[in-house]
Amino acid sequence: MKHAYRIETERLVIRCYNPSDAPLLKTAIDESLEHLIPWMPWASNEPEEIQVKIDRLRMFRGEFDLNRNFVYGIFDPDEKFLIGGCGLHPRIGFNALEIGYWIHANHIRKGYGTEIAAALTRVAFEVEKVKRVEIHCDPKNIGSASIPKKLGYTHEATLKNRTLNYKGESIDSMIWTIFYNEFFESEIRKKKIKAYDAIGNIFLQ
Repeated sequence: MKHAYRIETERLVIRCYNPSDAPLLKTAIDESLEHLIPWMPWASNEPEEIQVKIDRLRMFRGEFDLNRNFVYGIFDPDEKFLIGGCGLHPRIGFNALEIGYWIHANHIRKGYGTEIAAALTRVAFEVEKVKRVEIHCDPKNIGSASIPKKLGYTHEATLKNRTLNYKGESIDSMIWTIFYNEFFESEIRKKKIKAYDAIGNIFLQ
């Protein structure tokens, strides 16, 4: 089965991380900490040493190659800057994937989150062949919650005390869902992307 190691949208490159991306990742996170900490519990452990980033990206790459978890970096077209991170995560059950994303503080409010989520939705259904895709977010994160709404996801529930914030406190979680039959009839299918396999062959556009 092929997997999308590289995805190109109209403005972005979304690709599997390499350990050599560690300096770009560290810079992007360090510059965005104030923006990330309220919404991303992992950000409370930052800043980290560069070697920690290298080791983590090696782990991400290993999990990607073993089809266990698909974590991507988000780059400008020339791949000189890291604009954020995202992923397709198989942690929500059989035949389903959860989309996660974060954006560099200097690149918010540019529509990148919607562009990324649309691309990953296409990959989830058309490449990974799942039946359900979800996006989870803090109800207080209005910007993040607006993304699945724009894309035609359904707000199925807001679950009480379902996850932890950066302070270790229990908080609610919004669950947004789209099923394959809904995707098939949605505008997301018209979003222009190119997907490439591990050796650079294009197989979705």
